[in-house]
Amino acid sequence: MLGIGKNVVWVALDGEQQARIAALKRTRGKREMPVSGDRVEARVLEDGSALIERILPREAVLERRIAHGRSKIMAANVDTLVTVTSLADPPPRLTTLDQLLAYAELEEIYAIVIFTKPDRAAPSLRRELAALYESLGYDTLVVNPKTGQNMDALRAKLGGRHAMLAGVSGVGKSSIFRALGGEAVVGELSSAGLGKQTTSTARLYRLPAGFLIDSPGVAEFGLGQVSPAELIQTFRELREYASACRFNDCSHLNEPACAVKAAVAAGSIAPTRYESYRRILEMCYTPPRA
Repeated sequence: MLGIGKNVVWVALDGEQQARIAALKRTRGKREMPVSGDRVEARVLEDGSALIERILPREAVLERRIAHGRSKIMAANVDTLVTVTSLADPPPRLTTLDQLLAYAELEEIYAIVIFTKPDRAAPSLRRELAALYESLGYDTLVVNPKTGQNMDALRAKLGGRHAMLAGVSGVGKSSIFRALGGEAVVGELSSAGLGKQTTSTARLYRLPAGFLIDSPGVAEFGLGQVSPAELIQTFRELREYASACRFNDCSHLNEPACAVKAAVAAGSIAPTRYESYRRILEMCYTPPRA
């Protein structure tokens, strides 16, 4: 499923990669709305469009975490988050990358780290960032969709996966999507059911044994309210040191005898990763009132 409008969606039927417009079957009472990644039962109509009869049970959902414990379903049946970060134009936004990885850890889904625009960045920066995230255990690739650099490797990593691309505007998500076979013109639907090119809604491309969704933007991947104890567990290398802090409720910001800060000072934790932890915590945590 992809590109949801008011009463219609785009649907990729079995054996087809090109999407069709599909109407939602009218039902009495409250109707469940499909999301990108949903599997459905549908039949083709005489005019070539389709009618969705039923949304099949979801194996998993990706939720946008909202304040006060609320959430909104963004996509269904996704098992992989592909983070996309440009090395230049715009410069790498590592806090955004680390927030996406933290989101993947919270959702307990696989994460792949992609860096784009290597031709516009210093070789030392490419090597440094790729080495950092590889050392954390993340599958990491530097790709260039325009030249084809490492696109076959990315295609192989996505084989059989139900994946979603995520990153800020301008990093090359749509270029990757098109290079892998997706169509940029498939997007939001108007009230008349006509497709128009946009990045305001998710788009899906059906792979031979899975699918790839181009997400609308990183704002959808907010962490909501998380405590220091919850957030530290999403930073793989930071959590290794957290248990050695003097205080069990250490926030790893200002407390004395903090093993995490000591590891940063000793060079065992990359300063950029600790800075991401600090900034994300400031955005997502409200300390209890004294």
